[in-house]
Amino acid sequence: MTTRRSFLKFATAGGIVAAAAPLMALSHLDIGVGTYSYHSLSVDGMIVQLNRLRVSRIEMSRGEFMLLSHPQDELFRTTREKLDRAGIRCVSYYSATIKDDQDVEDAIRFAKLLGCSNITGDATGSVLNRIDQRLTQEGLTFGIHNHFFPNIRFAYESPEDVLNALSKLSKTMGATADTGHFASCGYDPVDAIHKLAPRLRMVHLKDVKAKGGEVNVLLGTGIAKIPEVMQELHRQQFAGLVAIEYEKEGDVNADMAQEIAFARRLA
Repeated sequence: MTTRRSFLKFATAGGIVAAAAPLMALSHLDIGVGTYSYHSLSVDGMIVQLNRLRVSRIEMSRGEFMLLSHPQDELFRTTREKLDRAGIRCVSYYSATIKDDQDVEDAIRFAKLLGCSNITGDATGSVLNRIDQRLTQEGLTFGIHNHFFPNIRFAYESPEDVLNALSKLSKTMGATADTGHFASCGYDPVDAIHKLAPRLRMVHLKDVKAKGGEVNVLLGTGIAKIPEVMQELHRQQFAGLVAIEYEKEGDVNADMAQEIAFARRLA
């Protein structure tokens, strides 16, 4: 089974809807979708599903758009046109790992082509300072993304890992907190969201079956304490995007309808 984590690792090495949708107008939390959820569909097929679910805000996190796939500008231009026609706004671009100055410039260009105000990804060392400098100049923000990788110690697994990296950076730099990855790494997602509050840019709302694994399950059925996470976001009066991510192969349309309905009830 191909998950985003295995994709990244490989590439680096080489009726529910109709009932739930009106709740969005009353939501205090901004519920959207991380588009990796629809990686098995074409962009056109994904847009059909987003419109069916009345999702109007997304993060672009499909594999073919990530830096490691070496995408061309035309992909971003044509996708932006399609999203605009569908009334869908891309508020964040998921770049994945940024390694050097060229990656920084590409990520900025791609984010702007999509109309995004935020970039989500990860970087270590002096590249973080370069991201800070350039995104500040461009009026964009950045969210460091925590990750779980089996049998690999990733640079950003705990909230402390993220906060330590941010401690020497400007307010341009923040956190994109993935609840599922925190749980997979053995950290309490509610505690993580609480600690990251001052620098929280976005949330990837995800549930997982068990610590030490990467099996995604429907929101509220795993160990990621999704209702409590949503309560903490309400307490913070969090105004950023809460993007549902569901990493599963095959047809996810029915599952995503349940995910959206569940999140909107808590929003």
